[in-house]
Amino acid sequence: MATDLIEIDAENPSTGAIEKAAQLLGKGDLVAVPTDGLYAILADPLNLHAVGRVFDAKGREASRSLPLIVSDLLMAEELAKETTMRFTLLARHFWPGPLTIIVPASAKVPLKVTGNTGRLAMRQSKAPVLQKLLELMDQPLIATSANISGQPTCRSGIEAFAVMDGRIDLVLDGGLCSGPGNTTVDVTEPYWRVIREGAIPEKEIAECLSQA
Repeated sequence: MATDLIEIDAENPSTGAIEKAAQLLGKGDLVAVPTDGLYAILADPLNLHAVGRVFDAKGREASRSLPLIVSDLLMAEELAKETTMRFTLLARHFWPGPLTIIVPASAKVPLKVTGNTGRLAMRQSKAPVLQKLLELMDQPLIATSANISGQPTCRSGIEAFAVMDGRIDLVLDGGLCSGPGNTTVDVTEPYWRVIREGAIPEKEIAECLSQA
């Protein structure tokens, strides 16, 4: 399988490039795009063949869940088995932005996507490429770092192309991404906890959740 590359303006991607990516995603292909801080592999989470291809492309363990990108709070609520005050506070305060929130997954989400854990990581991004794709496709998308599991994440389109060539179908090359990455917080337990601290400090999470 040959991987295609299309150069884009990451802040104002062409309609043609977005439509091409959406067409491929709609038929179960994998596409790498620039996001807030790194390049991500996108796929249709409702297509189990596509989900399997993501695990294969990254060499990712099947027990590790795949994060989803959503267009808004309403879409996120439809994917969650239940939403708590903590989830709502965090999403309203930090979305769109670099915060991934882990919640219990609804029955709509294939168990394979959750790594058979029943837990789902979601976020809403500010990245124009992701926003335009979600708007066009009107569905959530898998958005996981474009790298081989355990290796550094790709920060440029050329790097993503070099690492994932033959493993995915298209790279939208928007140049260099620079950012500290996402903060990930788990609100599935009685006590919330930060799994990974990135762009948003744990202190800000605590201040937001103190309103609950």
